[in-house]
Amino acid sequence: MYETYEPDLRASALHLAYDDRPVVTGLDVAVPPGKVTAIVGANACGKSTLLRALARLLAPRQGAVTLDGLALRSIPTRELARRLGILPQSPVAPEGLTVIDLVTRGRSPHQTWWRQWSAADEAAVRGALEATGITDLAERAVDELSGGQRQRAWIAMAVAQGTPVLLLDEPTTYLDLAHQVDVLDLITDLNRREGRTVVMVLHDLNQAARYADHVIAMKAGRVVAEGPPDQVITAATVEEVFDLRCQVTTDPVSGTPLIIPIGRHHHAVR
Repeated sequence: MYETYEPDLRASALHLAYDDRPVVTGLDVAVPPGKVTAIVGANACGKSTLLRALARLLAPRQGAVTLDGLALRSIPTRELARRLGILPQSPVAPEGLTVIDLVTRGRSPHQTWWRQWSAADEAAVRGALEATGITDLAERAVDELSGGQRQRAWIAMAVAQGTPVLLLDEPTTYLDLAHQVDVLDLITDLNRREGRTVVMVLHDLNQAARYADHVIAMKAGRVVAEGPPDQVITAATVEEVFDLRCQVTTDPVSGTPLIIPIGRHHHAVR
């Protein structure tokens, strides 16, 4: 069963690179437990690279990522998969794999020779299908689905995994606006109802402002600002991080910061 606890996931003096190309240098970050954190920044700023390191998909060149005081590299793979779930960018399923089979794979870290498939596993899979609105697609092959349906199937697998920490790299990719809101509402539900700690990379700053408790803004492999959305998402920070002039007002629905871009052909209203 899912257990609620406050995981301590952090990176210290982190240096990350691909081949000889440094991407992140000397970065320190602590993920607030029990909160939804959004990592934002321009393309190639290092946000997905940081998420990959937090998920142990990329080994640090220097520094360390720790979970509850233990270096990720020292935690056995199956144990880590029970504590930390990851949805990478553009995952690929084996040809012909059905949605139900994909989501069921989320339960594999919980299987051992003495603990086989259980009613709890069945409930987790069914619950994940229902939560993502794809119960009717259960017998369909993943590679036959639309991009949006496929993305929801992968999210369902991550949900079924039942980990206290969930890392999501651009979970709204390929989704139309209605399904983007559905998925972000689902992620919020997992956090509010079950206390899961969520870290997600988002492109849309207004979605980050609305759905995240904590925002990490990155530029060129470093953290420019972090904290609550109303402290981080300011006109000055947006200009520094995205090289975009904007006005920041209040979202009339959520009360969170709302960014209004100022293009070259427009001027701010005074």
